[in-house]
Amino acid sequence: MPETRISFGEAQTRAVAAELVRASPPGSFFALYGELGAGKTCFVQGVAHALGIRDAVTSPTFAIANEYHLAGKPVLIHIDLYRLSGPRELGSIGWDDYLDSGATMAVEWPERAENELPPDAIRVHIRQLPGSDTREIEISRKDT
Repeated sequence: MPETRISFGEAQTRAVAAELVRASPPGSFFALYGELGAGKTCFVQGVAHALGIRDAVTSPTFAIANEYHLAGKPVLIHIDLYRLSGPRELGSIGWDDYLDSGATMAVEWPERAENELPPDAIRVHIRQLPGSDTREIEISRKDT
């Protein structure tokens, strides 16, 4: 059964993400669903902070992928599939290498590659509630 959390601001969204990272195995895959401006990148900032990353975390919309390293190894790979037209383009961004890296992955717009997501992907749906800064964050794991 999915777990639903309510966030009343960016700090709470980041806190929900950090809590989820601490409760998940290393190298987890987070598939982040939500409209533009829903708070997906804010969520990834919380993921990064929980992993010990202190670099600024920004949306990889134009870069497609941002890698964050600690001690010379990738710890977090943040991918935005918004500009990809479909799963055929995954090879051009090194999708398989990212999956094999052992790093935690946070992927925005995962519906563009739904059939290529790992079976144990943690699905996070973020919805902005109408007329407010409040977000509904629904988390689904394989066993739920």
